[in-house]
Amino acid sequence: MQKLSLSQSQQQRLSPQQIQFIKLLQIPTAELSQRIEEELEINPALEEGTDLAEKQKDEDFGDSYDNEYDEFGDYEGSDSFESNERIDIKDYLNQDDYSGYKMYSDGWGEEEKEAMPVVSTSTLSESLNQQLGYIKLNERQTQIGEQLIGSIEDDGYIRRPVRSICNDLAFGQNIYATEDEVVSVLKKIQKFEPAGIAARDLRECLLLQLERNSYSMENDIATLIIEDHFDEFIKKHFDKIKKRLNIEDDVLKKSLSLITRLNPKPGNMGHGDGSAAYLMADFIVTTQNSKLEIILNSKNAPDLKVSKSFSEMLDTYDKGDKQNKHIKETVTFVKQKLDAAKWFIDAIKQRQQTLLRTMEAIVLYQQEFFWEGDENKLKPMILKDIAEKIEMDISTVSRVANSKSVQTDFGIYPLKYFFSEGIATDSGEDASSREVKNILKELIDHEPKNSPLSDDKLEKLLNKRGYNIARRTVAKYREQLNIPVARLRKQL
Repeated sequence: MQKLSLSQSQQQRLSPQQIQFIKLLQIPTAELSQRIEEELEINPALEEGTDLAEKQKDEDFGDSYDNEYDEFGDYEGSDSFESNERIDIKDYLNQDDYSGYKMYSDGWGEEEKEAMPVVSTSTLSESLNQQLGYIKLNERQTQIGEQLIGSIEDDGYIRRPVRSICNDLAFGQNIYATEDEVVSVLKKIQKFEPAGIAARDLRECLLLQLERNSYSMENDIATLIIEDHFDEFIKKHFDKIKKRLNIEDDVLKKSLSLITRLNPKPGNMGHGDGSAAYLMADFIVTTQNSKLEIILNSKNAPDLKVSKSFSEMLDTYDKGDKQNKHIKETVTFVKQKLDAAKWFIDAIKQRQQTLLRTMEAIVLYQQEFFWEGDENKLKPMILKDIAEKIEMDISTVSRVANSKSVQTDFGIYPLKYFFSEGIATDSGEDASSREVKNILKELIDHEPKNSPLSDDKLEKLLNKRGYNIARRTVAKYREQLNIPVARLRKQL
């Protein structure tokens, strides 16, 4: 039997302004300009530029900012956005507080100080399609070639079966090609740069690169190893290879050395994920007058303002017939666009403030590293440590740390590089897991190559050095360092 009942419950829901701030917070500096361009296109009430008379007000923004916002940046006038009936024209006639901004803390006023560490390259697919145009192919072959290039994954491999590519051509382009036709074009693409591109597996990738090398006995032996003894090679059964090929240790070592210098991921040569390659730090930490100075990339502080002409439009319509349905709808539209422009500018401002607060807390926590650049000086630090210092939620810190980087005197580091677990030591202190990883890597680098250290032996050596660590933790750190098990590290 069904019956109706009433119940009350409290739920916390994010407002549109909170959602907007969250989305802006998690994008890196390199993508912020594109996001601003999108907002400028869809909102005519938002403009680029600033009024010089208002710059000082904007510089003092940080002192009074906390009074107007909660952690996610709710705007004080947010209720007006949801009301289409209650309109106070006076709220929109004076836009001095929103005429533009550039927070003092960005510190990058001069043009020559602009952070522009950008290196742009063509994408991998663009490069391959360009090379495709250089070889003599008919229209049908060119379409097959374009389909194959589109099937190449980020690391440079084609893992999609040839039969499936034939089906793609038939259904997508109405081209009924045989597998032999597709393979014929594939062989041509595999001669493109970079060497090893469009291989269907690792074995084929290595062989394609060996084919480019000039003739030598070592290259010939290396080719035989990959062609006929690939399983033994990946399992490092070198004694079997030496016996079957009837070669000396010296020749085998040179051939194996040649193979290890090949690139197993030809698609990652400067192209990353297949898009234009660039690097732009979100923060810069430098040493000035015996102090650590934190600078936020100036790209995070664009000059934005609310359109005065849009504000004046409200005044014009206010003098008209307020009972006219068309005028009422127009006023509502203009008001909503002005609200959206204000909230976007405020979200950008709070994004800047949150980034700086988070970075300041990280530098304060890890200042020994920022002074010396020594990884062993990194302290164990988790998201909760920083969240407590800046009095924000852990999820907020996570969004900042997961997508931002900092340029230091010692190189560029992702923010999540500074977060690590703690390992107890015999002295009762906590050591950073990064410090333990460095020692683990050092032990493996200096181990006997013909008799690598097992995880059990590594555990005992670390325990002797005062680090209370279990074997399973050693295995986890070794895997995080991309170091194979002892059996696979064995060399002649």
